[in-house]
Amino acid sequence: MSESLRGVVVGHGSVAVSLIDAAEQITGLRGVLTAVTNSGCDRGTLEERVAGAVGSGPAVVFVDLAAGSCLIAVLRRLRDREDVEVVTGVNLAMLVDFLFHTDLAPAEAAARAAESGTGAIRVP
Repeated sequence: MSESLRGVVVGHGSVAVSLIDAAEQITGLRGVLTAVTNSGCDRGTLEERVAGAVGSGPAVVFVDLAAGSCLIAVLRRLRDREDVEVVTGVNLAMLVDFLFHTDLAPAEAAARAAESGTGAIRVP
């Protein structure tokens, strides 16, 4: 890929900021992930926040829940973008994997991250 892949984490409250902070502490990689919160905004404002965070280049957008305002805003704003993939149910394992694979195409990076995140869920 010629343009750097970026990650955007969209969530309720401060969940996106917290997940990004933890992933950056673990990996030492900073500036790749951007947080978007739905706090204090209406649907239109949330869509604008999402669009601004994604920008014009390739991206993987991680959303906290598989339903609700955050996912609806992401899908409404980005549904026509072929260079953007969406992954729901974001967790720390997904973001750590993503940070080490930003050289991949969005679809490949999203699939790897989702697999890593799913594999990290256990009942010990």
